[in-house]
Amino acid sequence: MPDIDPSIAPENCKTMTEVRAGVDAVDRALVALLVRRFGYMDAAARIKTDRSAVRDEARKAEVLENVKRAAAEHGLPVEVIEQLWEDLVEASIAYEFRHWDKIRT
Repeated sequence: MPDIDPSIAPENCKTMTEVRAGVDAVDRALVALLVRRFGYMDAAARIKTDRSAVRDEARKAEVLENVKRAAAEHGLPVEVIEQLWEDLVEASIAYEFRHWDKIRT
């Protein structure tokens, strides 16, 4: 997993150049984490033998609850984080469906 340069911590930023460099570093780290997350979607598509198992509403609800709890613990706006993850989970499900179909046709 990528490291974020600690010399560009938000509380140490004095210029917008530093802020933007920090945001760019976080974005690179997030993309690297998404590569890994979507790799798990590839694995799920490979493991699930029935296409109807791709969408798992109970698991989706569990993921969203976990994220909302974590967001609250860190003082983040829960509604914003929940919407981000709703979109991420739905995109992940769509990706998994495409990958499931691809490896079986």
